[in-house]
Amino acid sequence: MQLITSAAELANWRRHCRQPVHFVPTMGALHHGHRRLIERAAACAGGAEPQVVVSVFVNPLQFGPGEDFHRYPRDLGADAALAEAAGAAVLFAPGVGDIYPGGEAEAFGLRVPAHLQAVLCGRRRPGHFDGVATVVTRLLALVRPDRLLLGEKDWQQLVILRQLVAALSLPVVVQGCATVRDPDGLAASSRNRYLSPAEREQALALPRALAAAGASPDPVAAVRHNLEAAGLTVDYVQVVEANSLRPLASPHGLSLLAAAVHCGGARLIDHTFLMNRSPIVAIDGPAGAGKSTVTRAFAARLGLIYLDTGAMYRGVTWWVQRQGVDPADGAVVAPLLEGLDLRLTAGAGGEQQVSVNGHDVTSAIRSPEVTAQVSVVAAHGCVREALTRQQQAMGERGGLVAEGRDIGTAVFPDAELKVFLTATVSERARRRALDLEQRGFAVPPLEDLEAQIAERDHLDSTREVAPLQMAADAVELITDGMTIDAVIQALVDLFRSRVPEEAWPAPAAR
Repeated sequence: MQLITSAAELANWRRHCRQPVHFVPTMGALHHGHRRLIERAAACAGGAEPQVVVSVFVNPLQFGPGEDFHRYPRDLGADAALAEAAGAAVLFAPGVGDIYPGGEAEAFGLRVPAHLQAVLCGRRRPGHFDGVATVVTRLLALVRPDRLLLGEKDWQQLVILRQLVAALSLPVVVQGCATVRDPDGLAASSRNRYLSPAEREQALALPRALAAAGASPDPVAAVRHNLEAAGLTVDYVQVVEANSLRPLASPHGLSLLAAAVHCGGARLIDHTFLMNRSPIVAIDGPAGAGKSTVTRAFAARLGLIYLDTGAMYRGVTWWVQRQGVDPADGAVVAPLLEGLDLRLTAGAGGEQQVSVNGHDVTSAIRSPEVTAQVSVVAAHGCVREALTRQQQAMGERGGLVAEGRDIGTAVFPDAELKVFLTATVSERARRRALDLEQRGFAVPPLEDLEAQIAERDHLDSTREVAPLQMAADAVELITDGMTIDAVIQALVDLFRSRVPEEAWPAPAAR
């Protein structure tokens, strides 16, 4: 590991670095929570092995009058040892002049929007988040990382920095990592070293009160009562919407219940997430965009149930064709839905199996004959109504990712994340040809496939019932030129921008 102490040295290192750079900014006094962040940063997120830069800089702009700037723990030697052991390539420990040329008094500063500072820690620490935003923006300019890793423990800070990166169109992915706790349950923090053994025992009331709050009809009152009963001085207890920080009278959707207390000479913060159901991801997009392939892998990576709604419409189409009726005649299709037993199950290898009235149709529904008619059958109101009801019933408890062509607009309009996954017509035709070849079907000329796909797009987008369209709050992801792994990672990053690890841990962490 290199120890770099000036902006000029860092610029020289950065010029010669050809690998992705992952960045962990800190104020030093590193502990096992920082170690976990560095280890996560060193883990490859698809692609080349990253180089990890850890910064140590006690930022004067984020300390208010009477706060602990001068006594904040500093031990660069210990920090360097921990960072190196965790996998860092560079420890960047600049002076104030490198971060604020001309001195902090002359530094340009950023202003965080008032609504993001009017809650939680921002109410008691005016100017704090302006200082955080300013120093992180300066560090990003120096390090120029591909990925910025931040702890979910400082949730308000994480939300503000995500919005900062989006607002300034900074070319970096922000990744939050779950709060790391000491064995006794206290959230890891550099300021924990201020606590005496007796004060530490008293401070444990904070995580315990938050952990018990979910069962209370008034969690704010319950947490405050338990904290005060433990003799802690309560700074705040508040419920906010997790991603906007909008204050809530009571938990709703994905909510953050957070508290800050004073214990001895330490100010401690902690939180818990409250959800009324598990998260739902809706992935819409046109035919042939690769939704099924990446959605299945994405679901497995995050421990979500995979719901292939397109397979359900294909199953109905197969059944209609088997009955020998006109797929375009809704009057004859409707009776075929009565008592229809359509099931999606997971096979031994995790692949999705589709059965219709006891027939395994997993392969049959991918035939060109079914593909040619599925848009016609899906356009019938009776079909969409029946399958939408079934899909919504599957999603009542959440914890699933559904893909199709009207998931975010018609089936799950309140999904935590909506993605419109698409690709150009020529790219989708190329993928369709490859899929047909792998399945043993005849492959038409590419221009014919392009014409078929374009016509299907037109039918899907102009049908009267639940037409194909991108939801107003969806994120468009164009996958031309992206590998499957890159698309999956992009979906994971989008999911984590809406759903924290603490609220929905990945399977290995459960």
